[in-house]
Amino acid sequence: MKLSFTTLGCPQWDLETIIASAVRYGFDGVDFRGLQDQMNVYEARPFAEDCAETISRFEEAELAVTCFSSSITLVSKEREEQNFEELERYAELCRRFGTPYIRAFGGKLGGAGRQEALDTAAGQLSRMEPVLRQAGVKLIIETHDDWTSCEDMLLLLEGTSPDAVGVLWDVHHPYRMLGERLEKTWQALGSRIAYTHWKDSLPDLSEPGKFRYRFMGEGDIPFRDIYSVLQESGYDGWYTFEWEKRWHRDLEEPELAFPQYVQFMRALPSADRESGGV
Repeated sequence: MKLSFTTLGCPQWDLETIIASAVRYGFDGVDFRGLQDQMNVYEARPFAEDCAETISRFEEAELAVTCFSSSITLVSKEREEQNFEELERYAELCRRFGTPYIRAFGGKLGGAGRQEALDTAAGQLSRMEPVLRQAGVKLIIETHDDWTSCEDMLLLLEGTSPDAVGVLWDVHHPYRMLGERLEKTWQALGSRIAYTHWKDSLPDLSEPGKFRYRFMGEGDIPFRDIYSVLQESGYDGWYTFEWEKRWHRDLEEPELAFPQYVQFMRALPSADRESGGV
């Protein structure tokens, strides 16, 4: 099992702390979603000016940069040029670091109809595919926002090449937001799922429709069943912890959440064998 974390969970850590902590806690890679005060990491000094040194530091630590998580929002007409610039900048970083994925959002519909949003996304994806192919990188669209259900994600993927565009299955969102059965998600999207995000939560009984994040295993997301489905289907991708500390400052510190994630996930295979799988 290959474990990674997004830097969304450690917004105060500098690069040195990120690398040292990843090694100390037993991770295999890091997914960059911001670096301290800079969300676009290609503008941060370790990637803009000291890129060669940063690559060497990851190689010495035997860590992979698993994904560059962008702010690309495919249904936004207003963001099209910004989206394309982000894509080009992250594709270059992927080429240099040997990183296979750039994360993107479908985005919120706002006042647009779904078909209008799909047309906007299709136009942007068509423009992006040559860049992705040239860089040997896959754009992975997260099950998020108004594209959380497998039916809606399939519409977004229509007409795209599996070589250039895939799915990031945030295993939390379809289950928590929609009650979508994991078997349904995998049956619909499994052939396009290239990457996964993991986090746990419980419904917030004081606010219907809301939820609160919890340490792994302290919520009710069916991780053992999800893991079994992935293993039975031959998934060999990353299991990436998305602890949303940057957006929710009341969450526990990464020094507590990150090692707890590794401990929980490393125990999943043995727990799955003992239970006989799904």
